[in-house]
Amino acid sequence: MELRFIGIDPDTDEKNCPRVWIEEERREFVFQGWKAGDALNEKVRSTGPLPDDEAVVRIPLRMVHILRKACDAAEGLDV
Repeated sequence: MELRFIGIDPDTDEKNCPRVWIEEERREFVFQGWKAGDALNEKVRSTGPLPDDEAVVRIPLRMVHILRKACDAAEGLDV
């Protein structure tokens, strides 16, 4: 599995921060973000199950330009 780094939270110390990658072979976005707390997980569960092998992470809205960049890169993969 090879990850293509897309971007990092611009308001960060570059050590512990949200990041975005694309895993081209599996055709997936990969996100590093802050763990959702119990209250947010419960809200998510109110719309459907949250399986044990899945997680909810939070990404700041200031990263919208990085998410767009990731979407543009994904479109180039002919997904």
